[in-house]
Amino acid sequence: MTASRSHSPFTVAVSGLAALAVAMGIGRFAFTPVLPMMQADHGISVAQGGWLASANYLGYLAGSLFAMHPNSPTRTAIHIALVLIAACTLAMGIEHHFAAWVILRAIPGFASALIFVVVSAWILPRLAHAARGDLSGTVYAGVGTGIMFAGVACLVMVRTGASSDTAWIVLGMTAVGVTVAIWRVLGDESTSGSERAPAHPSHDTVSNWRLVFCYGAFGLGYIIPATFLPVMAKQVIAGAGWFAWAWPIFGAAATISTVLAARLARRFSDRNVWITSNVVMAIGILVPIALPNLAGIAIAALCIGGTFMVNTMAGIQEARRVAGVHARSLIGAMTSAFAVGQIIGPLLVTGLVHVPGGFSWALGVSALPLVVAAYVLYTQKARAARD
Repeated sequence: MTASRSHSPFTVAVSGLAALAVAMGIGRFAFTPVLPMMQADHGISVAQGGWLASANYLGYLAGSLFAMHPNSPTRTAIHIALVLIAACTLAMGIEHHFAAWVILRAIPGFASALIFVVVSAWILPRLAHAARGDLSGTVYAGVGTGIMFAGVACLVMVRTGASSDTAWIVLGMTAVGVTVAIWRVLGDESTSGSERAPAHPSHDTVSNWRLVFCYGAFGLGYIIPATFLPVMAKQVIAGAGWFAWAWPIFGAAATISTVLAARLARRFSDRNVWITSNVVMAIGILVPIALPNLAGIAIAALCIGGTFMVNTMAGIQEARRVAGVHARSLIGAMTSAFAVGQIIGPLLVTGLVHVPGGFSWALGVSALPLVVAAYVLYTQKARAARD
């Protein structure tokens, strides 16, 4: 039996889900629920936590730039990146030197970007070739699934008195198990057909750079509330038990929204979904300014958690639509811009946090690029319709 017969589109999509769950849920975002445990166990300061987060962001930028190279072997890249995430996550629970932690957070950042770009460029055309583009939502639900798993796992471990070292080891062993399970599927060049050229491929460099700009604006807009809304939540939510559920709920919203958005995109187009998602996220970011209470935080978490992966999926699908066989380079450029936005965002907040109403200013600043990006996408769509 050939590999193309043994690996159905659904199997390929679920394997993509699992890879993104490891890459993003563990390699990137697991640090958020584990950090409070590390603060309790190892006395990690807020500044040190910021350094560890920044190391991951910088690694993500480097990985996205590396992934733009079109000739790197897909199967090898995915396998090495998965192994690096599993190994570094396990090492976080064994090694206790801060300098080592910086390196152990940077490497998974690099690997997670590599997986995201390469898996996206490899898996989406195969689903399209099999006339199962609707399964793209399943693939990108992996990010929310990974976030939800990491959040619930850490919540359970906190309740049972487990240490942060144990948390990292559990997450690392999970990454090992998932990697073994999907090893033979991901990157298999015989799984399905090759990429089809788009019906109307875009050779407009300016238009492609607009997509890069809009994706970077998304990275800048989302990272500020994603980083600082938890801080605001702690100030208004009484009881650590309720607050601890914020991260799993955020992941659940991301999981459900991608599946729903994949269906909407087939009717309204990925670009329209991207525009609408930007506007919803911007509104969600601004709500806590008007409602600085539990209701405002809940609405913000729902709007941001329910749109950040929709933006991701719609942006990647739009890049694939306009670039066709050259999508990997465009996706890599967009992911690099996203990473730059993530690095700039916290720096802006640092400059605003000491002014009166600093958090409100920070949220306002993060909503602005999302609105601008929605406008750019809309005008580009209108221009294309006239042409």
